[in-house]
Amino acid sequence: MDTDYLESAKKQFEYYKMLGDKTIAQLPDEKLFWQYNEESNSVAIIVKHLHGNMLSRWTDFLTADGEKEWRQRDAEFDNDIDSKEVLIQKWNEGWDCLFNALNSLTEEDFTKTIYIRNQGHSIAEAINRQLAHYPYHVGQMVFIGKMICDTNWISLSIPRGNSSTYNAEKFAKPKHREHFTEEYLKNKPKDE
Repeated sequence: MDTDYLESAKKQFEYYKMLGDKTIAQLPDEKLFWQYNEESNSVAIIVKHLHGNMLSRWTDFLTADGEKEWRQRDAEFDNDIDSKEVLIQKWNEGWDCLFNALNSLTEEDFTKTIYIRNQGHSIAEAINRQLAHYPYHVGQMVFIGKMICDTNWISLSIPRGNSSTYNAEKFAKPKHREHFTEEYLKNKPKDE
């Protein structure tokens, strides 16, 4: 097992969870359910979809198909979460399921084939598939948050107009090995 790969993947998942956490925290409760139009998703719908996907993909990850019979994917796009508390519970439950599965992997597991809708995947392929899918939706959440908050939005990366200062700080340090997410994750509040 390439432990560097698995640790990197976990850090990237943590980073995107943190971006979602910070987006949810910036939005007024009622705006979590706002949709631009009937064909678009609210933050709540995106959370509900990610929750359903994560539970389906990561429950019994090594032994059952990643598309569980009990999953109701189409219903994930109904805007029926009724409170911020329920939204946050679903958000955290999905991520907990993912991290529990990743944390349970052993070196031997990386020789196994797992299935998603009967398509075989190596463990790395299955992780990469979700590492592309989840950031896609978290990016949608961030974009919705920026639209809603407008000038009150607090940047989750390098604020506009600060690239030169940011780069100067980075290049003032000696070359070193560090995962790109570490600076963001070490500043994360403990209760997130």
